[in-house]
Amino acid sequence: MALRLAICDDAPRDAAFIASLLEKWASAREKAVAYEIFPSAEAVLFRYAEEKTFDILLLDVEMPGMSGVEMAKALRKENKTVEIVFITGYSDYIAEGYEVAALHYLMKPVKEEKFFQTLDRAAENLAKNERCLTLLLSGEMVRIPVYDVTYLDVQQNYVTVHAHEDYTVKKTLGDFENELDERFIRVGRAMIVNLDAVRRTTRTDVTLRGGITLPLPRGAYETLNRAIIERG
Repeated sequence: MALRLAICDDAPRDAAFIASLLEKWASAREKAVAYEIFPSAEAVLFRYAEEKTFDILLLDVEMPGMSGVEMAKALRKENKTVEIVFITGYSDYIAEGYEVAALHYLMKPVKEEKFFQTLDRAAENLAKNERCLTLLLSGEMVRIPVYDVTYLDVQQNYVTVHAHEDYTVKKTLGDFENELDERFIRVGRAMIVNLDAVRRTTRTDVTLRGGITLPLPRGAYETLNRAIIERG
């Protein structure tokens, strides 16, 4: 299945250049891609309302009317998995990207090598998002997308998987460690955290997406912080 991308830039020449880089990347990686070019953030949202199929957004930041960042915030409310890449001539906006979990900022003029590296990461993330945890709950099979899992914790012989809903099963935390990937790290004896969900860490606690704050066991801060830095 082809990757679906939106290129949004009010400068036609810049948009055409990004499209040419995308075609070169697709050819080099033997990837099937389908893309649309939009002159404004509003046009992307209008198209997205009709058909919610985009996998990757390549967004200019500064545009007349709605900015790329404002548009990303609006779209992120209902789509947690779309990969967002901002393209800008200014570094002042980088901090805003954290609010929408942007994959990367590419500075204009965009370098081919950086562009390829960023799309490689986006494609890898999208492939990982297809993974699911399969749980047996009261005789019913439930599949939970791995990207949706914020953290897991254990009490006695039961593990609770915290996602959009909480699911408690009789299983060990070690069993789940074997099913999860490098996005997850064991924090102490009783918790596994999704590194992509971390929003802030201190020596005493960690704050995850959704404003969830959890206490950190003694000595866990250094390990967690190192893992976040290495993940980049």
